[in-house]
Amino acid sequence: MSDAPEAPRVSLLPANASLLELGLDLAFAKLLDRIQPPFPELMDPLVTPASFLPYLAADRGVSEWRAAAPDSEKRTTVVAAWQTKRLAGTGAALRRAVESLELEPEVVPWHQQRPVGEPYTVRVLAWISRAYDRDINERLDQRLQAAQSERDQLVTAIGISAKGTTYIGAGVLTLETITIYPGAPNA
Repeated sequence: MSDAPEAPRVSLLPANASLLELGLDLAFAKLLDRIQPPFPELMDPLVTPASFLPYLAADRGVSEWRAAAPDSEKRTTVVAAWQTKRLAGTGAALRRAVESLELEPEVVPWHQQRPVGEPYTVRVLAWISRAYDRDINERLDQRLQAAQSERDQLVTAIGISAKGTTYIGAGVLTLETITIYPGAPNA
């Protein structure tokens, strides 16, 4: 045991608390001092346990949630929730809404389209590199509706992309003998 004086303890009990109440207060305080607070890790969607993600999503106001979605998509959705709401009505919010489904976005407002599109129409192209189904389309529409401006009309399309490596090689066969001599330095 150390000889250092104990720091004064703060209590919420009134001045006329009984000895039993003071004893319970002291016992619970010592018990609580041993517990490490979990909040920094719980509130970070990238490190929180997967079982806590639905509660964190509800806390952040996620409007579209699928329990069957992969954990990486759930984490991306929760990370993007506040940013999407804060930027609602902008192209950045539409991009974040598409990215939260782990798709690659391409957002072009009407004045940047060539030829210039109808006023207040936004073309949103989402590139997907995994299996596509109707569920992804519905989820994308819901997320885009939450992120779009009231006056904007969205024109959405989903493109399927595939990535891979292509190798090209060539060979030449001749029936001649070639002699290669070492190079001589220039004099």
